[in-house]
Amino acid sequence: MKRKILIEKTEHQIRTFFLEDDDIVEIHCASDDGDGKRRHLIGDIYIGKVRNIVQNIGAAFVEIESGVNCYYDMKECGTALFTNKIGKKPLCIGDELVVQISKEAVKTKAPTVTSNISFTGRFAVLTHGNTRIGVSSKLPRSLRDEYKQRLKELQNDRFGIIVRTNAKDADFREVIEEIERLRSEYEKIVETAPMRVCYSCLKSAPPSYISDLKNVYMEGMEEIIVGDKGLYTSIRNYFEVEIPDKLGLLRLYDDEKFPLGKLYSTQTALEKALGEKVWLKHGGYLVIQPTEALTVIDVNSGKNIGKAKNEEGIFRMNLEAAREAARQIRLRNLSGIIIIDFINMESEENVSSFLKEFRTFLAADPIQTTLVDMTPLNLVEVTRKKVRRPLYEQVRL
Repeated sequence: MKRKILIEKTEHQIRTFFLEDDDIVEIHCASDDGDGKRRHLIGDIYIGKVRNIVQNIGAAFVEIESGVNCYYDMKECGTALFTNKIGKKPLCIGDELVVQISKEAVKTKAPTVTSNISFTGRFAVLTHGNTRIGVSSKLPRSLRDEYKQRLKELQNDRFGIIVRTNAKDADFREVIEEIERLRSEYEKIVETAPMRVCYSCLKSAPPSYISDLKNVYMEGMEEIIVGDKGLYTSIRNYFEVEIPDKLGLLRLYDDEKFPLGKLYSTQTALEKALGEKVWLKHGGYLVIQPTEALTVIDVNSGKNIGKAKNEEGIFRMNLEAAREAARQIRLRNLSGIIIIDFINMESEENVSSFLKEFRTFLAADPIQTTLVDMTPLNLVEVTRKKVRRPLYEQVRL
């Protein structure tokens, strides 16, 4: 698979487009750091104070800045790094502890923080609170077993290690060197946190367009095209330190008469990704409607299926719709509960075959996406892990 990344700067935003085989599959938008809106990004680490405990839901609200309260799962407090402990209970109002933002604020929901802080590199993640040695399930089983065996000597009761998919073609020495850098960063946080005051930001996550480059799967990457000189310099500096072997992928595109966005029609792609209706190749269409609680996707046959019931035609129509629905879920960064109303099929064999194919389409998403089941009303339930804002909210930042 051929991969490419486009990064452009508009008046107020930095937009990143991920392409696979020349098709835009992801769009990320973030406020330009220069406008003062960069606050509370995923990965930021703070010393927070417990302001409220809600026992019936097993949660607490931790303040990381005056007036900014975040949701915290109390199950994690057993391994938390406390900088000031008030009482003998596992968690008390007034306790101060090290937390990391794990989910951004979404609409009316507060940001989510975790005391299981993590440090992410290109090949590995070092985790506090989870001490196991793990390896990405997307790596071949033989390579997973090899990594687990070779990393056994790093097993300890303080932190764990997760080997990422990007380590597939990496030299083992590179992976070890990165783990050592992450461990040094972790040790520094643990050592200095007790000496810092409440609400201190112990670590600021890099700008989201940098994080995207750190997290993206590099296999098949042909080029990373940047349409702004200042952004190009910033990204180049990051590559020189973190990914020097991929420096050759970077390219500055600075044709003022024919900008990057016009060359790749990025504005048109963005507008389509925000639209309610998505047309399918053979005449049908999807209607995508996000709500506060969930997202609803309705499949319409349009001109694809005639008046007569055609089971085979319905099956093919649903497969096309399922492929496009999986693509749109990733493209729009839809998360949480997603309900899809496909066209009803009579054959149980077709339903079973269809669900199997749909799971395959969803598996291509780098973010955990699960097909739960088909309900008695023939509605397909899908869940996708919530990490960052959906695209329609990112654009309105």
